[in-house]
Amino acid sequence: MQYIQGISRNQLQVSSLEDTISADNPVRFIDAFVGSIDLEKLGFTPRVLKSEGRPSFDTRVFLKIYLYGYINGIRS
Repeated sequence: MQYIQGISRNQLQVSSLEDTISADNPVRFIDAFVGSIDLEKLGFTPRVLKSEGRPSFDTRVFLKIYLYGYINGIRS
């Protein structure tokens, strides 16, 4: 044949990110830890710098990424 054969469309796999991360993974601890602390008491307050453009990410997301990198020795 002169064209690429596709796979059957009747094959459906639905998976969740929760299913792929094991129960003892440190990511779950980081998520629960950051979710339980009050960031405003620690001085993390969101600021609006500009009214136009894309809004900033949630501060909790950046803290989770920072802690994950620190635990795993990832510097950048």
